[in-house]
Amino acid sequence: MEKRVPPGQILTERFPILTYGEEPEVSPEAWAFEIRGLVENPLRLTYQDLLKEPQVDLTRDFHCVTRWSRLDVAWRGVRVRDLLERARPRPEAVAALVHSYGGYTTNLLLEDLLREDVLLAHTLFGKPLPRERGGPVRLLVPHLYAWKSAKWVRALELLDHLELGFWERYGYHWRGDPWREERFQEGPVPGHLLRFRSRKP
Repeated sequence: MEKRVPPGQILTERFPILTYGEEPEVSPEAWAFEIRGLVENPLRLTYQDLLKEPQVDLTRDFHCVTRWSRLDVAWRGVRVRDLLERARPRPEAVAALVHSYGGYTTNLLLEDLLREDVLLAHTLFGKPLPRERGGPVRLLVPHLYAWKSAKWVRALELLDHLELGFWERYGYHWRGDPWREERFQEGPVPGHLLRFRSRKP
């Protein structure tokens, strides 16, 4: 059991809900998702399109940077890797800026997005993902702290550099590996990855 809990984390049977700002209200009928930027074949999916894709049932532990961990969270969704293979990232693409409804952003390396357990998740514990947990669709990146699993996800923008997202601009770590306790940025972001550009939310 202890090997499943990263350093500094405390197990909980609860599943706290933490959100900065107002929760956007996006119905399944209005939801759409794009993969754009440095790709050969930009994609756009509606909610019904997503449900027609090959589905994956996945149980993973969930680690929040605020130091709680919940084990064995059951999700259903579509592998991001499968969608990226169809979008065909260009050779210069190394990272993505994740965009959510409501203006939230976070950054991820392309290699993290290509892991087989990274999903566009629409179901939680056998039920449609509720609004307060990012429904109708959220990103799930279970090997990183939970702020990387962006709620209400609407786009992946592939880039040739690492562009910091919302919390990262406020000092959160640029990657967020819970096993390395990458909670806050203590040193410089690798120079070969970073080219910061200011954006409006």
